Amino acid sequence: KYIGKFATQTHFFGYEGLCTAPSNYDADYCYSLGYTASRLIAYGKTGYMSSVRNTTKAAKDWIAGGVPITMMMNMERRHGEMKPVIQKALVDLKGRPFKNFVSKRAAWAIQTDYVYPGPIQYFGPTEVCDEPSKTLKLESAK
Repeated sequence: KYIGKFATQTHFFGYEGLCTAPSNYDADYCYSLGYTASRLIAYGKTGYMSSVRNTTKAAKDWIAGGVPITMMMNMERRHGEMKPVIQKALVDLKGRPFKNFVSKRAAWAIQTDYVYPGPIQYFGPTEVCDEPSKTLKLESAK
């Protein structure tokens, strides 16, 4: 018999409900995160978050690991007290993805310019089926 306080927390799945089916890249990435999380648990590494790096390469070249949650913490004042929180990830205004957006913003204000290569391809050439997102490619470009 449970004795204690219980409260539910709801979540709104607004845009998630409008999403398309996951791509091969999405499936590989999520599978890798889940598998890595299971390995962290199996080895008793509590307090870690599963991570996968090198994701602009082929999935076989990805580097899986764990990041201690404490490494992501930042002290911020909340309701008058200092609290450990995970720092917000804001758009890097000096980063390549934002600069790419800025370079096209004026044209996009006037015309529609979507990148739509067609339906998601699950089978076929790797360069078609396992493509990372445009943002990820811009972030990792040298």
